[in-house]
Amino acid sequence: MTARLSPREILDKLVSFPTVSRDPNLPLIDWVESYLASHGIESHRHPHPREPEAKAALFAHVGPEIEGGVVLSGHTDVVPVEGQDWSSDPWTVTERDGCLYGRGTTDMKGFDALSIWALVEAKHRGVSRPLQIALSYDEEIGCVGGADIVAAMQGVVPKANAVIVGEPTEMHAVTGHKGGVNFRVHVHGYEVHSSILHTGVSAIMWGIKLIEWANRVNAENAAATPDPTAALFEPPYTNVHVGQIHGGTAHNITAKDCEFGLGFRVVPGEDPQDWARRFREEVARLEAEMQAVRPEARIEVTPMFELPTFVPTQDNTAEELVRAITGDNETRQVSYGTEASHFQAGGYDAVVCGPSDIAIAHKPDEYIEIAEFERGRGFMERLLERLA
Repeated sequence: MTARLSPREILDKLVSFPTVSRDPNLPLIDWVESYLASHGIESHRHPHPREPEAKAALFAHVGPEIEGGVVLSGHTDVVPVEGQDWSSDPWTVTERDGCLYGRGTTDMKGFDALSIWALVEAKHRGVSRPLQIALSYDEEIGCVGGADIVAAMQGVVPKANAVIVGEPTEMHAVTGHKGGVNFRVHVHGYEVHSSILHTGVSAIMWGIKLIEWANRVNAENAAATPDPTAALFEPPYTNVHVGQIHGGTAHNITAKDCEFGLGFRVVPGEDPQDWARRFREEVARLEAEMQAVRPEARIEVTPMFELPTFVPTQDNTAEELVRAITGDNETRQVSYGTEASHFQAGGYDAVVCGPSDIAIAHKPDEYIEIAEFERGRGFMERLLERLA
């Protein structure tokens, strides 16, 4: 049996694995699995369905083989560092000025490290109520691994009734967030000389019409009176966003191609699929107009991911547990998405609560304050006391 590593030692190890979403995470999974095994904890892998040679999720259970335990949920992937001006190696935890710098220290390998530490402590100290961890892949590209790990856990480990998703909330309880549905759009135009623009179809100019539809939807939603649930969010409505656009061949040629991503952030109480239907109706309308000019023109829409809304509920066991440990009684909802919605859809009570601040995530020189990391450790200590 190996030594029991401290949360800081585990964090150092996790950050050393450059698990950007586009890259493999198996070296990290291998290490976690081996470390848990050295303490007598059996892990269960779920290979990525499309990249089994590169990625996997991992979950584990400690305590009696009964239902009603607690899941500590985290993701293993991080966002890229290219193009960011870092003051130190992003893949090495660097301590300075009371902070621990490194990619993922806040989002969310800090929580992952604390969860692994707590699971090993639970094994050695003993618990009467089970503790589980669930480490996913591909969270940063739409929480697409969340549904996979929830499904994989069913029937393999006893079902818990409380899930703590450790996204950075400064250890406050977040009980709701928006959902989402995202698409990749490829507008196929027809090239002609720009002097006879009317005989061709500019993919860019027609793509802009679809983006302008998104602007109109945002304006209409912003002007409407939100219902009580939507009013809890900022902004208090569903919004549509396009973040990148690519296309065109030359200034004097109607664009043959235009590609962009388009996504909805949907407030609880509204169905992401209703927004997807409205979007596809607008796509069909514009495509018909394009094809009236050139029948070869078309709009190709590829679904990227869908994230259910995370809806505040009454009698939430996970929320009650976190509030009892932290003393936090304020109501908080957020507009970003987490894997809490996938766990809720899978029949679990869930809450989002983790150390550090989401505003620090994804930036160059990402860090977690040492005091905040220690506050997370204190939370885990009190959780272990309750489970014992």
